[in-house]
Amino acid sequence: MTLMAAQRMTKPTCQESRLLIIGLGLIGGSLAAALRVSGFQGSIVACDPDEGEIRRGIEMGLIDSGGTRLREQVSEASMVVLAVPVLAMESVMANLADVLMFASPGVVITDVGSTKATIRACAQRVFGQVPSNMVLGHPIAGSEKSGVAAANPRLYVDHKVILTPEPDVDRDALQRVRCLWEACGADVLEMDVERHDQVLARTSHLPHLLAFSLVDTLARQDERLDIFRYAAGGFRDFTRIAGSDPVMWRDIFIANKQAVLASLDDFEAGLERLRRAVEAGDSDALIATFDRASHARHYFDSLLNKTSYQAEYNMQSQGKVTYRVRPGGQAKGRLRVPGDKSISHRSIMLGALAEGVTEVKGFLEGEDSLATLQAFREMGVAIEGPHQGRVTIHGVGMHGLKAPAGPLYVGNSGTAMRLFSGLLAGQAFDSELTGDESLTKRPMGRVADPLRLMGATIDTAEGGCPPLKIKGGAALKGIHYDMPMASAQVKSCLLLAGLYAEGETRVREPAPTRDHTERMLNGFGYNVTREGDTCWLQGGGMLTAGPIDVPSDISSATFFLVAAAITPGADITLEHVGINPTRTGVINILTLMGADLTLENEREVGGEPVADIRIRYAPLKGVDIPEAQVPLAIDEFPALFIAAANAEGVTRLRGAEELRVKESDRLQAMADGLAILGVEHTVVEDGIDIVGNGNESVPNYGGGRIDSLGDHRIAMAFAIASLRASAEIVIEDCANVATSFPDFVELATRIGMGVSVEGPHE
Repeated sequence: MTLMAAQRMTKPTCQESRLLIIGLGLIGGSLAAALRVSGFQGSIVACDPDEGEIRRGIEMGLIDSGGTRLREQVSEASMVVLAVPVLAMESVMANLADVLMFASPGVVITDVGSTKATIRACAQRVFGQVPSNMVLGHPIAGSEKSGVAAANPRLYVDHKVILTPEPDVDRDALQRVRCLWEACGADVLEMDVERHDQVLARTSHLPHLLAFSLVDTLARQDERLDIFRYAAGGFRDFTRIAGSDPVMWRDIFIANKQAVLASLDDFEAGLERLRRAVEAGDSDALIATFDRASHARHYFDSLLNKTSYQAEYNMQSQGKVTYRVRPGGQAKGRLRVPGDKSISHRSIMLGALAEGVTEVKGFLEGEDSLATLQAFREMGVAIEGPHQGRVTIHGVGMHGLKAPAGPLYVGNSGTAMRLFSGLLAGQAFDSELTGDESLTKRPMGRVADPLRLMGATIDTAEGGCPPLKIKGGAALKGIHYDMPMASAQVKSCLLLAGLYAEGETRVREPAPTRDHTERMLNGFGYNVTREGDTCWLQGGGMLTAGPIDVPSDISSATFFLVAAAITPGADITLEHVGINPTRTGVINILTLMGADLTLENEREVGGEPVADIRIRYAPLKGVDIPEAQVPLAIDEFPALFIAAANAEGVTRLRGAEELRVKESDRLQAMADGLAILGVEHTVVEDGIDIVGNGNESVPNYGGGRIDSLGDHRIAMAFAIASLRASAEIVIEDCANVATSFPDFVELATRIGMGVSVEGPHE
């Protein structure tokens, strides 16, 4: 392969003056090829005991020169890359130590070995300690092919490179090695040595060992020719890596022996469980294992690729999705928005803790709910689906959860983080809760503090933010807690902890909040009592599984309610919407503003009131929003602010300080966006005054570029605003819309809006 036809990659440029690669095989050759394509301006030289490999490297245009003598090649090298087999590292380091004085004074040393503890020990024996200018690294990329002839300039593009720097590493050396790999198109991460070897033993070394073993076993059988002749694609995909370099992998298995053996032990235990299930014809155990593995594969692919779990978002980078919305449009149609996110979360949580099988219909297949579902799979709960909103949960009982192998990731969901903290505080095992970048900035002291009063041991990061580390085995005691701020999440957290506490857990709220947890607990046969502003339960009971029909989410419906309320000629009906009285603040506020809104076909489904909501355009007027309605509409205010911008007169909101601790500071984020559109407003600590235009015949504000700050509700609110804008509205950072409303763009287009979705803004 030559480099003349290779497409140049627009990546950071490595600034090394002279790069020496020791070992010009597939990995070293591909590094040289990638640097050439990146526009590297320095010289690349190589040292390899095989003169033929050096000659091929020069002929392919990969290296400028090279040879078999290290002393001759190291001269003036600014960086040395050790790309030799793991068991050859020590002798190569020893040779390098003898001639390193001929290199550039600021020379940096790095490597590409796949077992870091062994290589670190080599460096310590050769140099006395790991030199501060040595940065150990491992590119997670390769091929079953070997030799410089197989060099591929795109081998590292979008692949991980793990650096394992020592605590006293020279920071400039670390940055230069990072730049080297980023120039090749790699995603560079840092990890400590021990963790690296454990992770790679499971994800790379074990699969190779299994592939070698399977192919060797089948190749020994008499009917081996037919076995390989009729093998399907799955067999070929799995066993492809058995064609890898045997010497290299022998060295890796010997060097990382302890971690590989530990991984083998875990695998053999899992294989034995499957064997017993097959022997016993245990279909439940088999489906639980297969379903858990299938969804884990899909879920973790989405996390590692930074893409949505939803198929329609698979090619969109997290945090880099942009909505471009044309001004004007219609708002007509009959829609059913996705299932209620709050109820979807709780259905998985309580179904997992119940005795028996829980069948869920209408489950929201959004990022947040799926993260909750996956977390319970990691704690040993067998869950089938989701498939078209249907989920089957095989409950394990109140004390049947198992310790997860690592931190539980809940994505962008503050609801999941806070509810899980209460549930996990009562478990026998230690656990850790983490989330995406946005969630890890949100304060969790409001749940951690009262849980500590119950006897839980919870550690948080600085400022009370995630990750939350929860110590297992705590003997929880029920408390009587007066919430300083109304919050359904805090209330639900304490009630879930109360399930495991001795005595009574009683929570008083300063204003009504959504009561889905109380309703669902009662639906699962666990008595929760309410009297006035206080609810309570006794610990030590049990949950009994039953069917759940999740109504459509009124928070998602709100965007289309507001769309119809502000658009002349609009007429929209939203079907099967949950109208729980603790969630109907948006209906009450829109009605107060003059919206033409009616509830039709009212009914009760699974203990939750449901209705079809029809809304037609009518002129809106500004109002003072009653503070009693604030907790009932706390998630709907971004959309309601757009309604206020289209109302005649001033709309005033007070008592809404909780908006400042949502996925973003929603008060300020909405105010900033309204300012860009030209809407007059005044922000106060706990609210906002919005001066609406209320003109029916012309647009009420302009357009512009809005930063949603990764907050799904901010993004959707300004998309709806386009219906009355005079110019295009471009909304950045919209990927998190998938967390609550994966079908938003499709439904917005269906009613007559002009929304297009783009990748990263150039």
